[in-house]
Amino acid sequence: MGKFSGKTIVVTGSGKQKGLGQGILQAFADEGANCVVSDLAIDDEADAVAQELHGRGAKVATFACDVSKADQCTGLIEATVEAFGGVDVFVNNAGIGFKMKPLLEVDTADEWDQVLSVNLSGAFYCTQAAARAMVERDRGGRIINIASQAAKTGFPHLPAYVSSKHGMVGLTRASAVELGAHGITVNAICPNHVTTGLGAKQNDYFSKLLGFDTVEDYLTNMSARNPMGRPGLPSDTAAACLWLASDEAFYVTGEALNVSGGEEMH
Repeated sequence: MGKFSGKTIVVTGSGKQKGLGQGILQAFADEGANCVVSDLAIDDEADAVAQELHGRGAKVATFACDVSKADQCTGLIEATVEAFGGVDVFVNNAGIGFKMKPLLEVDTADEWDQVLSVNLSGAFYCTQAAARAMVERDRGGRIINIASQAAKTGFPHLPAYVSSKHGMVGLTRASAVELGAHGITVNAICPNHVTTGLGAKQNDYFSKLLGFDTVEDYLTNMSARNPMGRPGLPSDTAAACLWLASDEAFYVTGEALNVSGGEEMH
């Protein structure tokens, strides 16, 4: 019996191995939660994520969802309710962070619209669908938005990403104000850089942009600038999710929690 036995967690963008989504689901699986793996497609990699969670003793379902489509977000919640009876914890983790280009070269339809439609509109669609199911069930719930250090600080060559993550904090606050009356908390987590598959693309791009000879040199410099001496890990974000979803954090809502080893302090 774990802290989340009998509870169900859905994490969007969780079908990639070694990703933040997988790390979050692993932490909840170890605490007894039913786990929903969701990504743009349920392919061999997503199936492998699900099988690994099965190996931890969790009940697991997999559902494809393009979060930029409101009807698919509603469908994800409906499928989860049918499979497990309800949604207790919903994590907006799906995002695009690999489209890097100088501000003056950003293409409106490709870089700007696509990033905003997934990172911000997708979080809204999923929040709305999950909250409706939670309100109807009348047992409260937890919604957690995976924002970024880029929700607090500007970074070059990422105008759409930075804007979307700042917007996600606004969505978190607005949602928390309205959903508190239903016993639903809404919070954001702002991790610093984590070398997931997405993070690896950023490493390659920014190491060249900033003039480092190798990606390893770039990562060494990044670690040296962090008070805790290393970049983030998926387990750091997962631990914050566990706390925000717990009974102990019931009175915490509308927050944008830095999980950055002290790299971000506001």
